[in-house]
Amino acid sequence: MSALTTTRIRDHASRLGLTHLTDTLSELVARAEAEQMGYLDFLDLLLGEEFGLREGRRFHNALKLSGLPHHKTLDEFDYAFQPDLEPRKVRDLATLEFVERHANIALLGPPGVGKTHLAVGLAVAACQAGFSVYFTTLDDMVRKLRVAEATGRFSRQLTAYLRPSVLVVDEVGYLPLSHAEANMVFQLVSRRYERGSMIVTSNKSFAEWGQVLGDDVLATAILDRLLHHCDVISVNGPSYRLKDRLALVPGGEPMP
Repeated sequence: MSALTTTRIRDHASRLGLTHLTDTLSELVARAEAEQMGYLDFLDLLLGEEFGLREGRRFHNALKLSGLPHHKTLDEFDYAFQPDLEPRKVRDLATLEFVERHANIALLGPPGVGKTHLAVGLAVAACQAGFSVYFTTLDDMVRKLRVAEATGRFSRQLTAYLRPSVLVVDEVGYLPLSHAEANMVFQLVSRRYERGSMIVTSNKSFAEWGQVLGDDVLATAILDRLLHHCDVISVNGPSYRLKDRLALVPGGEPMP
């Protein structure tokens, strides 16, 4: 390839915003020659390299905006420590068919069993697939909605929680809500119903949500919409956070 042609290709690539091609043209040409690629194979290589780079950037930026507390994947989940949890069920959810259906997922169980890890892992998978994702705890979400209502920005803040394809609401049940706060949650769930997916984690059974929300009627209305299209997974094994501490307690059972 002549220097003139190389310069022209780099100039065109730069103008088209194909920054990876601009920087790696010589290396890609050398690879094509070494592998004796045909024209279509070489074009496929160029476009594939550029697309992969852009997808990587999109995924990285989407994760930054998601609010996720960490980026642990489902592959990092220790199923051996939670033998009652069926890995196949989680893998089925990881196909993200529930997002396409605007359905929900509820992860129930005591603290420390990995509910948040599962929720984050599913959110990371959704993010990688191109779906918009946002993570919040119930307490933080309600606090922001309450502040927004006091300053006349409630609709705008609520819309921010309606926008993502997948909204993760963590730690439902750790703190009780007032009637006004429970009504805000109802508005959110009602507006997202059959329009967007939610992944909810809770240390309370559904029968206890009336106590959490401070209103049995509102709790029933929220659960009616949340559970209409919903996969419920119960994780009832030991706590990850306590396993190392329990191993150090005199007389405590050794942990795996």
